[in-house]
Amino acid sequence: MEKWRGKWALVTGASSGIGWALAELLAAEGVNLILTARRADRLAELAEGVTRRHGVRAEAFAADLRRPQAPDDIFAFTKQKGFPVEILINNAGFGAYGEFHKVAGQRLLDMVQVNVSSVVHLTHLFLPEMVERRSGSILIVASVAAFQPVPYISTYAATKGFDLLFAEGLSEEARRHGVQVCALCPGSTVSEFHAVAGQPLHMAGPQEKNEKVARVGLKALAEGQPMVISGTRNWLSVEVQRIAPRRLVARIVARMFLPQN
Repeated sequence: MEKWRGKWALVTGASSGIGWALAELLAAEGVNLILTARRADRLAELAEGVTRRHGVRAEAFAADLRRPQAPDDIFAFTKQKGFPVEILINNAGFGAYGEFHKVAGQRLLDMVQVNVSSVVHLTHLFLPEMVERRSGSILIVASVAAFQPVPYISTYAATKGFDLLFAEGLSEEARRHGVQVCALCPGSTVSEFHAVAGQPLHMAGPQEKNEKVARVGLKALAEGQPMVISGTRNWLSVEVQRIAPRRLVARIVARMFLPQN
């Protein structure tokens, strides 16, 4: 990651979890940061902390990616400040656990907006300048849920399936322009995900530390890999699912995730 020293990275969803860890690791490598999420206070805390600990520049810009206009606002902020974004980290995302027909419709639509539409929108805004410079890196945080249907978080899994395929396809498109694109696929991770999704923690299983997941993703991005799965256990689980009938996988997962009330 030495090649990124002194450059600017935009990290979405930076106020907690994997996003916070990605920002910390990038700052430790001498990367300047543009941090965005909804919670301005958490962003300010992170920006002040990485500047003090690592001596990098860090700017916070609060934005709610549930709003379709938010990616344009973020892009305008970087242009106003004169920050050339050479590393785009599309990390923001959330899930919602429960029977599809019982989850609020607006929450599901917001999830598609944040997990899918904002990823496409931000990537479309920042990629052209990377192509023009013939250098740039884009990390898209997907999930091991991207590889199979997952009842009771069906919409979330579908959004992450989109992110995975989008990243892998774009990786081949952008490679000839000197731009690297990688999908990071973590499994259960120590973060606020389960609390926000309303999913009981006992369903989470063994959890990886967010710093470890972030390190795996950044290393794969720097090496030009189109996709990486964090954790041997998660990799094995995906490989087993590849050879099992999809309907069987869905039924097994449905039993595991069945709501108790």
